[in-house]
Parts: sequence; structure tokens; C-alpha cells
Amino acid sequence: MKKFLTGSKIGMVLLSAALLAACSTNTGAGTNAANSAAAGTAVTASATGGTTAAVELANVRTKDLVEYDEDDTTTAWTADASTDIALAGMTAEIEGAGAAAKDGSVTITEAGTYILSGTLSDGQIIVDEQAKGTVRLVLNGVSLKDSDSAPVYIKEAGKVVITLEEGTENSVADGATYVFADAATDEPSAAIFSKADLTINGTGKLTVTGSYKDGISSKDDLKIAGGTIDITAADDGIVGKDLVAVQGGNITIKAEGDGIKSTNDEDTAKGFVAIAAGTFNITAGNDGIQAETAEVIDSGTFSLVTNGGYENAEVKTGDQGPGGMGLGGNRGGFGDQGATDGTSAATTDAAPAVDTAAAATNTAAVTTAVVTTAAATAATAETESTSAKGLKAGGDLTVNGGSFTINSADDALHSNGNVSVTDGEFKVTAGDDGIHADSLTSLSGGTIDITKSYEGIEGSNITISGGEIHVAASDDGVNVSGGNDGNAAQGTAQQDQFTSSGSGLLTISGGSITVDSTGDGLDSNGSVSMTGGTAIVNGPTNDGNGPLDYDGTFDMTGGFLIAAGSSGMAQAPGEDSSQYSVSMSFTGAQQAGTLVHLEDGDGNSILTFAPSKKFTSVVVSSPDLKKGGSYTLSTGGTSTGTAVDGLYSGGDYTGGTQVVAFDISGSVTWLNESGVTTANTGRGAGGGFGGGGTRPERGAGGTPPQGGAGTPPDDTGETAN
Repeated sequence: MKKFLTGSKIGMVLLSAALLAACSTNTGAGTNAANSAAAGTAVTASATGGTTAAVELANVRTKDLVEYDEDDTTTAWTADASTDIALAGMTAEIEGAGAAAKDGSVTITEAGTYILSGTLSDGQIIVDEQAKGTVRLVLNGVSLKDSDSAPVYIKEAGKVVITLEEGTENSVADGATYVFADAATDEPSAAIFSKADLTINGTGKLTVTGSYKDGISSKDDLKIAGGTIDITAADDGIVGKDLVAVQGGNITIKAEGDGIKSTNDEDTAKGFVAIAAGTFNITAGNDGIQAETAEVIDSGTFSLVTNGGYENAEVKTGDQGPGGMGLGGNRGGFGDQGATDGTSAATTDAAPAVDTAAAATNTAAVTTAVVTTAAATAATAETESTSAKGLKAGGDLTVNGGSFTINSADDALHSNGNVSVTDGEFKVTAGDDGIHADSLTSLSGGTIDITKSYEGIEGSNITISGGEIHVAASDDGVNVSGGNDGNAAQGTAQQDQFTSSGSGLLTISGGSITVDSTGDGLDSNGSVSMTGGTAIVNGPTNDGNGPLDYDGTFDMTGGFLIAAGSSGMAQAPGEDSSQYSVSMSFTGAQQAGTLVHLEDGDGNSILTFAPSKKFTSVVVSSPDLKKGGSYTLSTGGTSTGTAVDGLYSGGDYTGGTQVVAFDISGSVTWLNESGVTTANTGRGAGGGFGGGGTRPERGAGGTPPQGGAGTPPDDTGETAN
């Protein structure tokens, strides 16, 4: 018997909330809390007192969502305890009880094991077992075809198990048009269609051709425990309404719609996808793997291509001009000028119109509400039909391991709740975001390589505590609460639901992240907290964006930060940080690959770095920077050390030209080629707020602390923790 966790346990349970200072109450989290709760996920409410909660997510595995019983995994059978069904064209020879042949079809009415072999040229295998027992269909070298309905139609049973006999090849194929009893009937709708729980196991091969709509579909649970399954579908490849669970097998899907999906949107304890293992090669017109609620992947090998891949995505203009958050909360423009970041200006959220109409008291207003609701429903259906994400969850998306190669026209990993990646290897090319969460994006392990994206990593809050991450983005590399994302894939402009509240938090506490961005490198429309790990930023090269861009505070207490790019909107960690930082601006552009070398007065190397793009500013924060210390910054030259992501370790640096010598006296030391200077206050038109030209008053790292609370460490030279 299947077992479900209660709705409150599906997805990721929030274990703890450590309150960290931010610029305002996280009202956006409250909205997402309601959305995630509907998907069976516990989320934090917004914190009080002008703070934002930094959350830690519990690790959820597939065993927490689904169990496999003995029927699901048993593949053995004996001839004397089974009914043999030998098919020949339009006829069938049956030896044993529980099945009968009539008019070219075989109907099974009793629980038991049935061995199918031969060819059914135009007919059905119908399961109609009313006693809620278990029916096992052993495909022992069989070809099933039906020109106008489902070749395998499971009308009634407690459970049906399809076993793919070892060493056999089996096929199921339907026609492009189905004939139904009346106009109100729309089932079956797949080559293998079940109204009961369905499990597929064994080690044989099954080829399914769904020319009408879906390949394999169950109105209840759908589990795959083994076998080699090759599906071609006019719509979706594999559909399990209540759940899709896979613990093994080799699955290849070519689908015009979604590859794998679970669809129950009425019960928050259902509608999930749980993959423990297996090999998946999916080419889909829409989403690769989609769950209505939670999606959990423990392991497996995945190759996913959606809607032709990133090459087929709608081209976005990006956040290339002046402006940051925007007065109206949109990215990269002034006020409500949302089209500047690739979002269609005509795209709107229909909900406010519905609410306004519903509040009206006259008949005309009520009529308008109905029409608007219908239009919104139609728009939602359209956006759903054209969503082209790699891994997609309406609730939470959890990846605990596996190997993923994803080429998506839309987001590669997407959740309407939280995304958690604890391990795995990812090679991602995406037409929109590499990783997107409406709420929290939590990355704590694995190797993530995003080589193509519009925005690399996005979420209302983002935590990076482990793993090795590389991001290349045509807009922002890492973006906290950037407003309603336009979505690159055709027709998906309403998919990303969060809006910028200015209260999000980017937290880096471990691991390493390297960013190559055309827009902002690390962008938080709230605050940043870095306590550990390594962050390397290359770009942007245009002065309308900055390597670091935040609107609240940047609290730097640990870790290593290097950010090289343009200087027009350059920011550094905040003036209240306990770890020291240096921000250097050059009068002329330095060419990509030019070494930047920072050493202390004793000749000890703090940094040798080769930016991958041309740059006019460099920001460095290191635990090795001490108050009262003397330092020199040089450019050019060579190093005999070993470079990883442009950062050298070991070896000797020689041949460079000293640009500036300086002493550290405050949290942030601002430099130009003449020496120590004051903070750059001209961030360019729009700055971080889309309208002003000055640096934010709080946490901008503009001047050394003036004393009092939040002063840098004392003269001991130690970095406070």
C-alpha cells in the first residue's frame, strides 16, 4: 500500500530561522508562504522589527515521500500459477482463468498474473477487475496496437503491475485519433492508460508510441522500478496524477508536451515526483520533469532538452542600461519600465483586475470580473502549455544528487516555492534562469556549471553554503528578488511570481561561486551577508551595472571576495563589516587577463588574480587584510602559481607595476591611482534604485565607520567572527 506524508511534510521543512539585519520586513516572503503552504510546504513567516529571516532547509529524500511494496518490485512468475495469453493478429489463445477474448480484444476480470506474448494488430488489453486486487501483466515479447483507442486500458483494479520480462522487446502503439462513446468522454488518452495505481518493473524493453496524446498515463500512482522504456508521445511522455516515482530503469522520452509530470492540484499530499535513481534522456516541447507539488531527486543520470533548448529561447535585452531595482520594483529600468529587461510591456497580472471587479457592487462590474477571470484562466492555460523548464516544481524542488545535463529554453531548475541542491553534477544551458525559486534558493553542495543563462541564480532569498558553482549570465549572475522575471521561453511571461520587496537576502557561508556576468555580478535588491566561502566575480564591463549591487547592507565577516568589472556603479562591502575590504578604481580599462596583485608590507601575497574580462575596478575582501597594515597593489607581470578561475595559489609573482601603496584604517579602503580616496558616490543614472544617482546611505561601504556600534575590529589586527 502506498503511504503519503502529511501535506505539511511534503517538500522541505524549515528547521531554523536566524534573524539577520536587513533593510525592511520581508513582505514578499509572506506572499510566498501562502503559495508554498498550498503546495504542502512549511515556510517561515516574515520576521518582525525590520529583519529578514535566514533559513535552513531540512533535507528531504524520496523515501520520505513514497514506498515500494513487494508487488512493485516482484518480477518472478511461474507458468502453473499464471494465465497465458498468446496473441495472433485479431485473435487470442488463452490458457487459464480470469481472461476472455472477444472482438479482437482481451478483457481481464480477476486478480492474478497474465503472460502476454505475440501480436495484437488492432485491439485492446482491458483490465476490469472489480475486487480491487492486483493484476500483473508480464510482457513476454508482445506487440500491442490499437488504431482508435488505448492498446492497454486499465479501467478498474486495486493495482496493476506491468513486468518487462528479461531479454524481451515489447511495444505498445496507438493511432492518432480515438473513437469515444460520446462527446463527453475523453478517456482513455494514452497508449497505456490506467485508472488504477500502475507500476512498471523488470529488465526487458518496452517501446511506447502515443500518437493520440500521452505515452503512459495513470489517474492514480505511477511507479517505475526498472526496465528500458522508450516513449514517443504527441503530448506528454509519462503522467501520474497522484505521483510519479522512479527507483530505477533506463527511460528515453520524446514528447511534444512534458516529458514526465504529476498533475494532482487538489490534494497537497499528492501531485509529486520522486526519483531515487535511473537514467533519463528526455526531449520535450514543454517541461522536462514537472511536479504539481514537490519534486525530489536523489540520484540518476539526466539529459534534458526542452523546447529546442536555450538556442530557441526568446532573446532578452537584459539589464544593460542604467538603473537597478527601479522605483516600481522592476529590474533594469526606471519605475515601471519593465520591457527594458526583456519582459513584454503588455504582460500584466490579471489578479488585481479580478479583485477590483469583484469588489464592485454594480452588475456591470461583476460581469467584467467573470470575463477577466475567464481571460486569466485562458492565459494561465496558455503559459502552462508553453512552459519549457528542465526541472519544475509547483512546490519545492530538492536535488540530493545525480548527474544532470540540461538545455532548456526556459529555467533549467525552477520552483514556485524553494529550491534545495545538496549534491549532484550540473551542466546547464538555459534560455532564462539557470536556477530559480520564487522563495528560497539554497545551494549547499555539488558541482554546478551554468554556461548559458539570462540570469544565473535567482530567488527571493539565496543561500550558498557549499558546492562548486560557475555561472555565466547575459544579465545578473546572482539575483535576489529581481522582480517578476520575464521568462525567456515563448509565452511564459507570467511564470515567475515573486516581486521585489527590497528585503531579500543573499547569504554566502561556504563553497565557491565564480560569476561571469554582463549585468550585475552579485545583485541583491535587499542585503548581502558573507561569512565564509569564496566568491569571484568577472564583469560587467558597462557602467550601467556593477560587480556588486545591493540596496540594503553588505555585512562581510568572513570568506574571500574578489569582484572585478566596471566602476560606474562599483560598490564594496558595508562600512559596518568586521572583515576589511579594498576597492580600487582605475582611470583606464585594464585588459582581460591582466594580473592584479595585492601584498602586505612584508611581501606576503594576499591576492594574485587575472580577471577574465576587461575591468576598471577591483574589490577585494580577505581575512588576511588587517587594520593598520601596509599594502601595495600592482598590475601586470606574471605568476608561476596555479590558477583556478583566475585566482592564483602558490608560486611567485614578478614583473608587475606598482599602482598604489596604502594603509588600512577602516572597514573599506577606497583607492585610485593617486592613493587613498573617498567612496565613489556617482553610481550612474538610476544607481541601485532606478532613479537616484548616489550610493545608499546604509551599508554602502562609502566611508570608514564613525565609531559606536558596528565599528571595525580593534587594533589587535584580528578579524572578528
